[in-house]
Amino acid sequence: MWNLKDPNPVKLIVGILAANYHCLHTAADALSDKLGKVDFTSEVWPFDKTDYYRDQTGPRILRQFVSIKRLIDPGKLAKVKHQTNKLEQKLAAKLGLPLTRPVNLDPGIIAPSKLILATTKNYSHRIYIGQKMYAEVTLIFDKGRWRPQAYTYPDYKQQCYFDFFEIVRTRLLEQLKSKR
Repeated sequence: MWNLKDPNPVKLIVGILAANYHCLHTAADALSDKLGKVDFTSEVWPFDKTDYYRDQTGPRILRQFVSIKRLIDPGKLAKVKHQTNKLEQKLAAKLGLPLTRPVNLDPGIIAPSKLILATTKNYSHRIYIGQKMYAEVTLIFDKGRWRPQAYTYPDYKQQCYFDFFEIVRTRLLEQLKSKR
C-alpha cells in the first residue's frame, strides 16, 4: 500500500504587465483585494524582450511582480488563473483605455525547487492542470540559484527577476518552517 501525502503549500505570485503606472497600481490593488494581502512587490521594470503584447497593452509595457502573503495549495493554481483572467476583463472596462488588454495578469507559484506559471495555452512542455488550464515549470532552483529552461520566456531569464524570486522563496521557506 502506498502512503499518499498532501503537497506542501506554496507561495502565490502574480506577474503584472501594464500599459502605464496607473494601470499597474490599479492592478496591484485589485490583486490584493481579490487574492489576499501582498507581502512583497518587485521593482517596476520595462517589458522589452518581446513585442508580443504591444497591440493589446501598448508600446511601453511595464512589468512588476507581487507575492501573496498567505500560502496556498498548489492544486489551486487553475482556479487562481480563472480569477486573474476575470479580473483582467474587469480592469480593462474600469481603466477605459483604447487598449484591449491594458493589464495582463499571470499567476504562478513558487515552491522551494521551482517556479511554475499558469497559462491557457497548451504546448509540448506544458501539463494540463484542470479547468481548461495548463502549467509549466518556468524556472528551477538548483545549487543555490534560479535556472531557466529551454522554453523559459526571455524576460524570466533576467537577474532582477531571479533576485525577486529569491526573496519570495526565502520567505516561503520561513513560512514552511514555522508551520512544522
